[in-house]
Amino acid sequence: MAYAGHQFGHFVPELGDGRATLLGELTDQNGVQKDIQLKGSGLTRYSRGGDGRSSLGPVIREYLVSEAMNKLQIPTTRALAAVSTGETVYREIDLPGAVLTRVALSHVRIGTFEYFSHRQDLSAVKQLADYCIDRLYPTLKNTDAPYLGFLESVMDRQIRLITKWLSVGFIHGVMNTDNCSISGETIDFGPCAFMEKFNPNQVFSAIDQQGRYAYSNQAKILLWNLMRFAETLLLLIDKNQDKAVEKAQLVFERYWDTFTEEWSKVMLKKMGITSVKKGDDSLVHEFLDGMTSTQSDFTLSFRYLSHQLSNTPFTESIKPPLFTSDFFKNWEPKWKARLALEKGNQKNKIELMNSVNPIVIPRNHLIEKAIQEAQTSGDYSFMKQLNKCFETPFEYTQDSLEFISPATDENEVTRTFCGT
Repeated sequence: MAYAGHQFGHFVPELGDGRATLLGELTDQNGVQKDIQLKGSGLTRYSRGGDGRSSLGPVIREYLVSEAMNKLQIPTTRALAAVSTGETVYREIDLPGAVLTRVALSHVRIGTFEYFSHRQDLSAVKQLADYCIDRLYPTLKNTDAPYLGFLESVMDRQIRLITKWLSVGFIHGVMNTDNCSISGETIDFGPCAFMEKFNPNQVFSAIDQQGRYAYSNQAKILLWNLMRFAETLLLLIDKNQDKAVEKAQLVFERYWDTFTEEWSKVMLKKMGITSVKKGDDSLVHEFLDGMTSTQSDFTLSFRYLSHQLSNTPFTESIKPPLFTSDFFKNWEPKWKARLALEKGNQKNKIELMNSVNPIVIPRNHLIEKAIQEAQTSGDYSFMKQLNKCFETPFEYTQDSLEFISPATDENEVTRTFCGT
């Protein structure tokens, strides 16, 4: 597949799938069309001097993280299979090769539209837009302004996706326009990571030296990416470019209101609150600030809130310092007072919180351990254990303690890499 892209803000007119091959589309048992793609299968016309191969590490990472994302109820590409090839892939060191078989609603990206728009090939942009509307947004086909509706629909899907990322502390790591899917799925799991100690400016990607794609920047970058998408559609939205710009601007004028509404809904649910009232955002922001000041684990801090209500035992060794801080003593009464305004009994609220606050996430050091054991000794047992544990991310058992605990100073992974 051909595509262009803005990489860290700089436009590259031709990127394309350098190590991926789209096999085609299939209709699944529910009547939904899916793409099937191989990653790491060899040279393509877009390999740009690379070998088109993938080493085992990135395949394991994408397999584990994308499948975990699915169980976390976050839209994502799926990993159908991870296959060891028996070949050696040459990077800084010799590594075992592998191929990932990936399934997605679509592999079309904002960068795909940029590819044809840059070449001023409006007929190709229209053909691509019509194809995406027909496949992903069919209700737009008979509307008065299908292309404006297309822009708006992609924006809405992407907003819902990003707010879900933020709700689990996920950092994509490389939100270039060529990694921004038209279908609203999480795509490409290169230097991605789930944050442990909460820090709104957290970056893991080794190539993101300026923090462009830090945790707290992801909403801003999404808006920037969507504006690049809008630029490719302008002459389809209206033949008069000035009018097209005005119409697109009207769509973007509601971006922050829509984003804030979606973000508030997902974050308040994590606190047991389903209705959004004035001042609720402050309650969430205060809790996040408390996590930052106490260097508390994002996942465990939210999960521990329900234990504050139920008074059920929780392993003291992983109890976040937030809950013994002066901050929490002052914040907890405000939260409980707000919670009392919600309908339902305490049991309902605890069940809601435990259904949206995972206890198990793909922590960096766990993924790294699975990769190292597979690469060095061909041992996939830990990878399989992890994958099984990720199938029930909201369930706490004593057996899953190893997968729940944050990294120690000795095994902490602070940098992640693309793998290309």
